[in-house]
Amino acid sequence: MGSKVLIVEDDAHVVRLLRLYLEQDGHEVLSVGNGIDGLRLAREAQPDLVVLDLMLPKLNGMSVCRMLREESDVPIVMLTARADEPHRLEGLDMGADDYVTKPFSPRELTARVRAVLRRTAREKTEEGPSTLTRNGLKLSLMSRKVWMDGSEIGMTPTEFRILAMFMKEPGRTFTRDQIIDRVFGYDFDGFDRTIDVHVSNLRKRISDGKGGKGQKRIQTVYGVGYRFGNG
Repeated sequence: MGSKVLIVEDDAHVVRLLRLYLEQDGHEVLSVGNGIDGLRLAREAQPDLVVLDLMLPKLNGMSVCRMLREESDVPIVMLTARADEPHRLEGLDMGADDYVTKPFSPRELTARVRAVLRRTAREKTEEGPSTLTRNGLKLSLMSRKVWMDGSEIGMTPTEFRILAMFMKEPGRTFTRDQIIDRVFGYDFDGFDRTIDVHVSNLRKRISDGKGGKGQKRIQTVYGVGYRFGNG
């Protein structure tokens, strides 16, 4: 049985097209045309994934994404007509799991939805300890919370997945392509830069305020990628 997907999009043509492809892929599809109703239905229907347009009437997509992230880790695929990198990174930093630029191929978006859902399902069934404790950090895979030196710290779902990946295999060097595959489930142009920004933001969150601990906990292996340090 497919997953439940909520489309929050005010363009009726886009909604019809996405509904057709997603239903052909076996998903149950719900849709609304504004941000306020989108937020309400996301809370009521508990979808497995939300396809969220950035430019929405009543409440914009960034606000909807931010509010959902305060109360849920539901995967979010954001749609936007703006292709510039800073705008895409802003959406990802707000907590979106993926970012698709209009105009887009509905077949590609369906593949992205499939990849995000596959990655989410894999995370839920992965074996191993439910709590990781390393180098002053404690991470709970069940509650998806992180503590540093005993104090809880906030982070986006993408940052959490990157940190969990590092902490599961401390000392292992991951290339950017491996991080992309583990965290997003697929690759596309421009994600190398996205990974660097996420790692930079993550270092700031797990730093001592001077940047020292953040750099020691997530180390750069020049010409290769990143690894989690034990020291």
